[in-house]
Amino acid sequence: MSEPTIDVTLTINGNEVTRRGIPADMLLIELLHEELGLSGTKFGCGIAVCRACTVALERAPGAAPVPILACSTPVSQVNGQSLRTVEGLAGDNGLADIQKAVLEAFAFQCGYCTPGFLMAAHVMVERLKKAPVPRDRVDETIDRACGSHICRCTGYVRYWEALRKVVLDTPHLVKD
Repeated sequence: MSEPTIDVTLTINGNEVTRRGIPADMLLIELLHEELGLSGTKFGCGIAVCRACTVALERAPGAAPVPILACSTPVSQVNGQSLRTVEGLAGDNGLADIQKAVLEAFAFQCGYCTPGFLMAAHVMVERLKKAPVPRDRVDETIDRACGSHICRCTGYVRYWEALRKVVLDTPHLVKD
């Protein structure tokens, strides 16, 4: 008996992608790596704990993105929706602010967890654009967005400092 397949259409980093005959249970990370050659999203634990595989999902046009874990999300659950991966953070004008901040803070050591942190931070910033937080809740907001991410090299403090700098330095993300 043959494995059930589906046709998949996604918008990834602003580009519409269609693949026909994808195994119905294919994981998003497999699609990104094997079908699309987007290897920036990392496969870490494979059980949705480390969060190295975080990508941003926009469930509807204009909706605030949500973080999802590509290692445990079947493609069928995101079919027809819009995703942003770490490859899609930089724009025509160069690196995104969060990428610059992480580099300036030298927040990474091996860098394996960096894409997950960057994508969680991207989601956090995009959500703050729609709903700024009081200055005294910035740390709590960063913790909610990135506190569950695992860094085996213990770079947490530097990631935290980079994220905090972006939130505090970007106009309209914080209200006084």
